[in-house]
Amino acid sequence: MMMTEPMQTIFKIIDDDLELELPIPVGYRVLVAMPDVEETFGDSGIIKSSKEIHLDTVMSTIGLVLDVGEEAYSDKDRFPSGPWCKQGDYVMFRMNTGTRFKVRGKEYRLMNDDSIEAVVADPRGVTRV
Repeated sequence: MMMTEPMQTIFKIIDDDLELELPIPVGYRVLVAMPDVEETFGDSGIIKSSKEIHLDTVMSTIGLVLDVGEEAYSDKDRFPSGPWCKQGDYVMFRMNTGTRFKVRGKEYRLMNDDSIEAVVADPRGVTRV
């Protein structure tokens, strides 16, 4: 999984051994890395409670596509224009989408290919409401 500089900065996934620990999505699943949640409220320096950090993590709507299953986006009737995303894309999806799990303390999700709702060029400015 070769990543560009912004991806490394935002998601802090640099360790090559990590790739060996991550599951390989099968069928029509997409493996998505979730962003690291800020522990303070912006520039205020006010520290978030553990509950607030947990909610920010669970309710995240942006992630980085790490891998796609061999059948993802292969249904020509459902995806007539081809895949909605590819490895390396930042994507948007609904809160609580997919199977949540952690590897080395970092959250990932396995989700269905049709759970992806948009590709986002620069996720740094996107926040949930």
